[in-house]
Amino acid sequence: MRRRPVVLAVAAVALAAGAYLAFRPPAPPDAGPPRVRFTDATAAAGLRFSHTNGATPRKFLPETMGGGVVVLDYDNDGRPDLFFPNGRPWPGEPGPLPTQALYRNQGDGTFADVTAAVGLNVTLYGMGAAAADVDGDGFTDLFVAGVGASRLFRNDGGTRFIDITSAAGVAGGAELPTPFDTHAGPVPFPASAAFLDYDGDGRPDLFVCRYLTWSPAADLGVKAELPGGGRAYVPPTQFPAADNVLYRNLGGGRFADVSEAAGVHVRDAGRPVGKALGVAVCDADRDGKPDLVVACDTTRNLYFRNAGGRFEEAAMPAGLATADGRPRGGMGVDAAYLDAERLAVVVANFTNEPDTLFVAGAPGRFGDQAQRLGLAGPSRPPMKFGALFLDFDLDGRPDLLTCNGHLEPDIAAARPGETHPQAAQLYWNSGTDFVPVGADRAGPDLFRPLVGRGCAALDYDGDGDLDVVLVANGGPARLLRNEGSGNRSLRLDVPAGSEVTVGDRRFYATPARGYLSQSEAVLTVGLGARDAERVTVRWPGGAAETFAELTPGGVWRLRPGAAAERGR
Repeated sequence: MRRRPVVLAVAAVALAAGAYLAFRPPAPPDAGPPRVRFTDATAAAGLRFSHTNGATPRKFLPETMGGGVVVLDYDNDGRPDLFFPNGRPWPGEPGPLPTQALYRNQGDGTFADVTAAVGLNVTLYGMGAAAADVDGDGFTDLFVAGVGASRLFRNDGGTRFIDITSAAGVAGGAELPTPFDTHAGPVPFPASAAFLDYDGDGRPDLFVCRYLTWSPAADLGVKAELPGGGRAYVPPTQFPAADNVLYRNLGGGRFADVSEAAGVHVRDAGRPVGKALGVAVCDADRDGKPDLVVACDTTRNLYFRNAGGRFEEAAMPAGLATADGRPRGGMGVDAAYLDAERLAVVVANFTNEPDTLFVAGAPGRFGDQAQRLGLAGPSRPPMKFGALFLDFDLDGRPDLLTCNGHLEPDIAAARPGETHPQAAQLYWNSGTDFVPVGADRAGPDLFRPLVGRGCAALDYDGDGDLDVVLVANGGPARLLRNEGSGNRSLRLDVPAGSEVTVGDRRFYATPARGYLSQSEAVLTVGLGARDAERVTVRWPGGAAETFAELTPGGVWRLRPGAAAERGR
């Protein structure tokens, strides 16, 4: 009899607990960044590219800088392919000679290495690359900026690439010298490149960032040591800047160097200004003409305002030269509209320097908002190279990805707490600030450390969201598949240089973004849960046209005076 009250008490507690579970209020909505998982699809997709930097114990500075990736549809099948510029061993070093690499998207979630089949099994010390239809034949051609000499490859009908560098006049130098170590003459050291139609003649012109006036002998002539001993890579402060290059497209696959006449040679006391690494094409002053923002390493950034067939360097009055009056170690750069009016320019900076987030208060007038928008603190520790705005959750707002990695392989021994491979960083745009996204939200694969350099965004699997390629210096590239947020998107194929308005959001069409890289030219516009939107396009030249309710699915091809066409 004594046990019965205990049983009744237990039953009463159980009933009360059940009642609470049945009638308790629902959990509050999940606050913070959305749960959008990125999965490493590299092996499953058949992507086997590994970058070569030719590193030796002598530690030449170019070994620290590569590599990049270009997204292009070289065969016009409606699927984005991947090109990887590659380095090589220095002259006189043993070992096989690696080549550039092209992977064809087969449409089933996999890529095939077609490098040799299309004639791109070419050895050079490739840095950045860019793609555009330079001869107007409807197929995308390819430029590779190389230490020593660069190359331009004409796309012959989507089946083969033909080297037209000499005829085009864009080599920018000569092959790497032999003997190498004792060579004291300047060896061209380019970085990123971008195609843009700066003069409005309908032909893509070519801008090439030149980093330093560099030679092997000068590099070896500097005594650079790590704390505790051992040779260190020589910092860029030990080398003079170099002049950037602008090639005007004359038609027929021919170019002319118009750098001086077009205003991209910037001098101070007769010396070049700006150790250029990254370039973004945007319309910073909203006048309808493409401008250039150039990220520079240890010198002030450059802003080339298009004054109508000629550039004016205007970084200082525009507020884009520095964040606080002191140059930082700028690497990658990208530009995107935070809303219909505010253009933002992000610059990925050196270790222990925060990213710079220039935001326009008026067309052509910028101020650094990294601290106010939550980016300064979390971005400070790593060494950032690639910088990319992308809407990973398709909510209509540009989020931010940086690809990170140190340049010293021995940095952990020299400076405990720092590492050579580093994790990428992803920031979610909440509408009021940029919030760091962790592995609990995006999964661990995106954040596995690598010696990160270039990065690019594309929809390789055709599901409407943006996947990511991360490129490692001296290591394998990675493909991260976006598993989706449940939101919808419009995919828009518009001419480069177009300004696109969708609802209350604005976009500028250019693939030239980041560091040594080029993302997919197709615009991916997040719609959230909406199932249709009106799209207004301001074409290059200024005329505008509106396309009525476009719906998600496939890629909409929009051209002046023509009806919208939905493709693959």
